[in-house]
Amino acid sequence: MDSNRAIYRQSASRLTVVAHLFGILAFILMLVWLLHYRGGIEYHSDNSNRVFNAHPFFMYCGFIFLVGEAMMAYKTVLSQRIVKKWIHMILHLIALCLGIVGICAVFKYHDMIHTEDVYSLHSWIGLFTFCLFCLQWVLGFSAFMFPRAAAPTRAGMLPWHVSGGRALLYMAICAALTGLMEKSTFLDLKNHRESRLINFTGLFVLLFGIFVDLSVALARYV
Repeated sequence: MDSNRAIYRQSASRLTVVAHLFGILAFILMLVWLLHYRGGIEYHSDNSNRVFNAHPFFMYCGFIFLVGEAMMAYKTVLSQRIVKKWIHMILHLIALCLGIVGICAVFKYHDMIHTEDVYSLHSWIGLFTFCLFCLQWVLGFSAFMFPRAAAPTRAGMLPWHVSGGRALLYMAICAALTGLMEKSTFLDLKNHRESRLINFTGLFVLLFGIFVDLSVALARYV
């Protein structure tokens, strides 16, 4: 039994490293795309495109990268449980704040170019994910942190909390991929380098989510 636990721990650690690699690569490629090809990121700019660029940047950093980090911090880091719970909760809170900024950015962009809000599949998935994320955080905080539910209630909620968190990560990734496809279509790119850059960014975002999920799944056997 102990040998199996050691194997699972080693595998989870290796998968965590790979997850970090894909997460950082996606972050770098997104910065290259937004700064080099799309003119920069500036929420308070008079340039609508720079305002829009804050949307994919903050949504990825919050709802995908930090959420994945929060999941791995709780399941794969060797530390006291209370420390891991606080790190898990704080990272999710930061992700929520970044997500609010990202959503405000796209609504501000739509106001600047005088176009309709929430009209695409991407926006539907994204807003639904955001609302469920808020609910997940509030319920998780109240049940597991403060005021803290009774032990039987926490035990009953835990599988739903874990499964819901994994589902929300994939929903956020789905929103990101549909958003990248939508933006690429709107831009009608003639520059094949930029098109490939967007494709690789989306691929690395997906691989980050897959390896986060695999590392968390294996870590439950440790």
